[in-house]
Amino acid sequence: MADTIFAVSSGQPPAAIAVIRVSGPQAFAATERLAGRLPKPRRAGLRRLRDAAGETLDSALVLSFPGPATATGEDLVELHCHGGRAVVAAVEGALAAQPGVRHAEPGEFTRRALTHGRIDLAEAEGLADLLEAQTERQRRAAIGAVEGQVSQALRGWMDRTATLSAAIEAMLDFAEEDDVPLDAAALAGIRGEMDGLAQAMLEVVDRPPVDRLHDGIRVVLAGPPNSGKSTLLNLLTEREAAIVSPIAGTTRDRIEASVLRGGIAYVLTDTAGLAEDTDDVIEAIGITRAQEAIDQADILLWLADTPPPREDALWLHSRADVPGREGLPAGRQLAVRRDDGASIAALWHAVAERAASLLPREDAVGFKRHQQDQCRLAAQALLAAPKADALLMAEELRVARQALAGLLGVSATETMLDALFGRFCLGK
Repeated sequence: MADTIFAVSSGQPPAAIAVIRVSGPQAFAATERLAGRLPKPRRAGLRRLRDAAGETLDSALVLSFPGPATATGEDLVELHCHGGRAVVAAVEGALAAQPGVRHAEPGEFTRRALTHGRIDLAEAEGLADLLEAQTERQRRAAIGAVEGQVSQALRGWMDRTATLSAAIEAMLDFAEEDDVPLDAAALAGIRGEMDGLAQAMLEVVDRPPVDRLHDGIRVVLAGPPNSGKSTLLNLLTEREAAIVSPIAGTTRDRIEASVLRGGIAYVLTDTAGLAEDTDDVIEAIGITRAQEAIDQADILLWLADTPPPREDALWLHSRADVPGREGLPAGRQLAVRRDDGASIAALWHAVAERAASLLPREDAVGFKRHQQDQCRLAAQALLAAPKADALLMAEELRVARQALAGLLGVSATETMLDALFGRFCLGK
């Protein structure tokens, strides 16, 4: 028999109210030992909570929810107590003193919901993202996953692969009977449907993953020493994120600053000045890391007077406020001045336009990167099947179906589940 678990699900005390959830086979019995007779299911009742010695712990609202129609799929009780630390500790202590009742692990309530079929793995991942959401776009994408948008797409593809598998298996099992012929025309029809299904999945793979909303857009500032990189970083972040001085080589390593602007998360990186030759070991390491940052950048802001190393870079005319550097030289997209806020606003506008192409559309189903990888595997399996070999077509359909099933938790491993639910807070 599974343990009965409990935890605060309303945030850590102190607070006005603390909601303690109890879930499992002993949820009702354990709560009755504290509160006496429980209210009718799904109706709140005021009860005095007492420990085993009869000492009053608190007065609380008690609600009971019989399984399996609950958040966890098990019997579930909520105790709405006063939110002081001592009150919560006393009630939790009284619950933990009972046999078969223990404190929940992070994410254990949601994991039980998955185990009992109340949610699938894609919905659980969406819930994890929702708990971590810091921007409106992150919240909307996570809500879509929680409400089953990703799951519906995956289940639709699974249903189509299952239908095609059944058709192939019928041909193989009853090929000698006239009503299920195994002929080239029938196989070609299935082959065409497999191709169409593969293309539908590949379209998802080609879209920006929803992870980009959480990772942030990587914006790298690069160029030679004293090209104004650190000054620009401070102007973009509107704080003193980097040390600025007239001494060349002040920035020796990458400096990162997170910025939330227009609902988009950015990670701005100031890099060491790029010099052709150096005898300074530390400076050489900084230059190597700067090159790595340039290669990994989503958006490169290039502040040198020489052409950028990437064709997609934003080539800036920096320090345009310095005498002799007025105007906008040929090839540069923007001029930036530390004494002109409009130039910084224009730069942010250009960055935001590029960022929009790197993020998932708000009206699109938000697939995560690893979900896209599995969809790619499924699509490749469908496309790999020989056109006229029913046995191999059936095998590739099975591979595709298994890849999609893993995204819904049908064949998920314990290691993967541990990693996912370890992201959750206690009580969720």
